[in-house]
Amino acid sequence: PANVTRLVPLWTFQTGTLGNFETTSLLRDNVLYVTGPQNVAWAIDARTGRQIWRYRRELPPNLTACCGLVNRGFAVLGDKLFLVTLDAHLLALDMKTGAIVWDATMENYTSGYAATIAPLVVKDKVIVGVAGGEYGIRGFIDAYAADTGTRAWRFYTVPGNPADGFENE
Repeated sequence: PANVTRLVPLWTFQTGTLGNFETTSLLRDNVLYVTGPQNVAWAIDARTGRQIWRYRRELPPNLTACCGLVNRGFAVLGDKLFLVTLDAHLLALDMKTGAIVWDATMENYTSGYAATIAPLVVKDKVIVGVAGGEYGIRGFIDAYAADTGTRAWRFYTVPGNPADGFENE
C-alpha cells in the first residue's frame, strides 16, 4: 500500500566474530559501544557505522567457561568503559581508544571462575558478579573502585567453602 513506510538501514556493521551476541549496546556522543562473544568489543560511529576501535582479549586455551563464550555488555563512568572477561577479570577501557586503563583479577579462571555479566556502576564503584557454579565455584559479588580497579568489598552469595559442603566457613 502507498501509506506504508519502509525502513531501510543506513548502515550495517560486520563484526567478523562468530558466536552469540547477548549484549545491549551503549550510546554516548554518537558512538555505539558494543561487546561480543569471546571478549571482543567495538566503538562504532553511530552515524556512519565506521569502526572507531576494536578491543580483543586473548583468552587462555584451557578456559572452562560454561554456557557460551558470551559477554553481556559494558558499563560506563566518565571516560572509562567497564567490561568483564571470560577469564574472570574486570577491565577499564579508555572510551576514546579502547586501551586498557586497568585490569583487576576477580578470581582464578583455572578454578572454574568466569564472568559474562554487564557491570553496574553505582557512584564511584563498579559492581560485578561471577559465573562458574557448574564447576563448583563459590559465587560472589564484588565492588571495585572505578578510578583504580582496587577491590572495595566482596559479598559471597554461597555460604562457606564448596570443598567443605558450603556449610563451614
